[in-house]
Amino acid sequence: MPKIKLHWQILGAIFLAAIAGYATGLEASIFGVTFYAMFDFVGTLFLNGLKMIIVPLIMASIISGIAGLGSSEGLGRLGAKTLSFYMLSSLVAILVGLAVVNIVEPGIIDGKPGAEILGLSADTEETLKKVEGKSGGDIAQVFLRMVPTNIVYAAADGQMLGLIFFAILFAVFMMRLDPKHSEPLRNLWEGVFQTMMGITMFVMKFAPIGVFGLVAKTVAKTGFDALIPMLVFFFTVLAALFIHAFVTLPVLLKVIGKVAPVKHIKAMSPAMLTAFSTASSSATLPLTLECIEKNAGVSNRTSSFVLPLGATINMDGTALYECVAAMFIAQAYGLDLSLTVQFTIVLVALLTSIGVAGIPSASLVAIAVILGTIGLPAEGIGLLLVTDRILDMFRTSVNVFSDSCCAVIVARTEGEETNVA
Repeated sequence: MPKIKLHWQILGAIFLAAIAGYATGLEASIFGVTFYAMFDFVGTLFLNGLKMIIVPLIMASIISGIAGLGSSEGLGRLGAKTLSFYMLSSLVAILVGLAVVNIVEPGIIDGKPGAEILGLSADTEETLKKVEGKSGGDIAQVFLRMVPTNIVYAAADGQMLGLIFFAILFAVFMMRLDPKHSEPLRNLWEGVFQTMMGITMFVMKFAPIGVFGLVAKTVAKTGFDALIPMLVFFFTVLAALFIHAFVTLPVLLKVIGKVAPVKHIKAMSPAMLTAFSTASSSATLPLTLECIEKNAGVSNRTSSFVLPLGATINMDGTALYECVAAMFIAQAYGLDLSLTVQFTIVLVALLTSIGVAGIPSASLVAIAVILGTIGLPAEGIGLLLVTDRILDMFRTSVNVFSDSCCAVIVARTEGEETNVA
């Protein structure tokens, strides 16, 4: 009997999870234990397994990858290409979101600002506590996190931007050592990387089960009716994400990378589906590395540098969502959306998307920064809570897909032959 491919297993798990979660809800139980608690346990266990390997995998992949470049010139060229693509793709994503939200105007209901009609979520007060005091000045904190005062604490606290910066510094200066000192270190980190990839493959064998738990938990808690009050906003974001994922990014793949977009989408489908279920680009990183190397044929030299960096600073879906959400709230409150205001939203969305943690709902704080910058009350975030978790899953898939597009485009410009050309 032929083995079912991982992405089909994950897709099937998502479908079955939606049915199971909707059928059981929050109250159904067996032997005194609710099905919701079971879903939560299975999903959390899988997510913990992925998070467990993130720090050593990122450190090892970046250090061994940069060491494999062979020279600081190669690193500089690769870094310039990677950062250029990430800035370009994020900016294009934000502009796509801005265009769609201006056309649809989800915050306007029957020709009037919809703040009163939409109302606020019951969880607004709790959300405000998390984002209280945030303002445009907090953007500087993104760049301060690049240089952590304690690298061990940064690793334990999940500050990926600081961890990546330290790993790059370590690798660059390791390459400058005398060969008798650098070779043992290179072998050590390459050994750690290969070991971590082995552990990753072990954890990913349980992906369909973990995905089932995560999705079933979400559906059991929110149901399908939770989308109704925010249906127009939901589909506005979804339309913008789909345009970026299946129009703009494929165009970049075809024009710049000279690769077949359909082949690349197929190669990355397991990672995209996992990103959808976990809503965490960082947690999906191990599988993204596997897909880009084994399915797309990108070298470890390129992928081990581009993808960990992208999982931290390249958030196309998040940047797009931040822009649409801020515009939606501005429309709902009846704010005069001049070109200056819209430019401010674009700029701040671009800056705040850099370094946003690759974990579920991290964009809510970034949206609070945008709202504060354009003079709107942060309580508008309450409007987003109904659909945030579902949309978080979609935008994380776009984040991961964009990272993979960068990896294959950079690989092609470096002269590599891939499986998706």
